[in-house]
Amino acid sequence: MEFFAFDEGYLQRLRSRDPLTESHFASYFSELLQIKLRWRLRDSQAIEDVTQETFVRVFAAVRGPSGIRQPERLGAFVNSVCNNVLLEFYRSSSRTASGEGAVPDAPDQSIDLDGFLVTQQTCGQVRRVLDQLPARDRQLLKAFFLEDKDKDQICKEFGVDRDYLRVLLHRAKQSFKALYHKGEQARAGGVVG
Repeated sequence: MEFFAFDEGYLQRLRSRDPLTESHFASYFSELLQIKLRWRLRDSQAIEDVTQETFVRVFAAVRGPSGIRQPERLGAFVNSVCNNVLLEFYRSSSRTASGEGAVPDAPDQSIDLDGFLVTQQTCGQVRRVLDQLPARDRQLLKAFFLEDKDKDQICKEFGVDRDYLRVLLHRAKQSFKALYHKGEQARAGGVVG
């Protein structure tokens, strides 16, 4: 795939809803998002939903009053928006799976032991990584992702404003990712970590 250099002219054409530019944007980023999301989601419909929601939010931001000021960072912006949509998708999927507002299905008579074991293993890995994090990062990630607390409530608990909360969350997530990937590499190499 050939990478595209975005400039102010391209961004302006997107703002003015130029059909050729919108078509290029959609095909260019669809391919990249599909590659990214195939590693994280199994369901093709979920991949399509996350992709479409990402596009909706990016177009809203591009055409919004503050817009995007640095066209050369459009790719990074699309990736960040996709990450946020993906996290929201995970959260809403877990809520649906836990039965919040869901209509109960008929009980499944089969048992998916493989899926259960993978889920248990993943939960264990997440717990181990969280335990390795500094206390503040661990508490922040738990409050935001596991306890699903409101951002204002988290700001109050940690004594920070929303802008700094964003910074703290970013750092905590980066630390988590680094430790998680380190553990994955150790397991792949047969090293107990």
